[in-house]
Amino acid sequence: MAHDSASDPRPDSLILLRELQLRLDAFYNSSPAAGWSLSRGQFFGAVENSVVKRFADCSVNREALLAYLGTLYIDDLVLAAACLHGSEAAWEHFVANYRGYLRASAAAITKGSRAGADPQELADSLFAELYGLVDGKRGESSLFRYFHGRSSLKTWLRSILAQRHIDCLRQSRRWESFEKIEKEDGENGKVLHTQKPSVPALDPHRDRYLQCFVLALSDSLASFEAAGRRRLELYYARDKTLAEIGLLLGEHESSASRHLERVRHELRAKVENCLRTGLLAGDAQPKFAPLSDAEIVLCFQYAAEDAPIDFRKIFPDPSPSRAENRRKGSP
Repeated sequence: MAHDSASDPRPDSLILLRELQLRLDAFYNSSPAAGWSLSRGQFFGAVENSVVKRFADCSVNREALLAYLGTLYIDDLVLAAACLHGSEAAWEHFVANYRGYLRASAAAITKGSRAGADPQELADSLFAELYGLVDGKRGESSLFRYFHGRSSLKTWLRSILAQRHIDCLRQSRRWESFEKIEKEDGENGKVLHTQKPSVPALDPHRDRYLQCFVLALSDSLASFEAAGRRRLELYYARDKTLAEIGLLLGEHESSASRHLERVRHELRAKVENCLRTGLLAGDAQPKFAPLSDAEIVLCFQYAAEDAPIDFRKIFPDPSPSRAENRRKGSP
């Protein structure tokens, strides 16, 4: 049955999207899509999938749809879509620009872990899933089909790596529990393999920990010294490489890396102190109940899994160029 947009005050999101053809054309023309052999139809399909995913459970109007389109990481969405549709040029670009980032992220995520995948193995194994290999052949199972441009590609990839690592840790703990059961049963002369290790239930406090983490991080960033905020902004909100940050700040890449690591440690210390006391800057009374060290560890773990922070909102882009480019061609 056809959708009657004239009689429906809340028309379907895809109908609205088609009415915004000029906006989509502007996005396509200003992106690297053509250079990666991504057709307009394939690009529009990627945007449609993103819109459908976002507004699956709610109504939408023209203003809301325009606002959503303005938040999309169009170039990242184009790269993912081009890789998904088999563009070798796009894939080569992805490998050249993201392999190092994935390995560095995997090393940071697994640092200090006693179990789980090797950092390089963890990072490189993700490439096969992104490439869509099935039985040694490329198929349509690429993880890129789950990327909708609502976060940067780097943020999305890092969240996948974090989840993969957590999965490895959980699996190793299950086997440890299972081996312990086998050993105890064997020593007691009982029948082996009759018990299964329990799978931990979803933490009922997870949402509260995430809310506390978001408050603590936002407050800590707001009170952070200007130079440190600038480094964090360039790396997390602007997706600059260490080399680019060094060039912008007039220092060598190694110095940029060293300073960024220092800033990260300082920020983490501020966040941990906030979580430990429940106090935000300028408040005399705790904003939330103080957390224990174990609860603070969970806050960071859950934040790594769920990635609840949009750094572009914390660090709004002062340059009007991208926003102005996106406004060009508006119907």
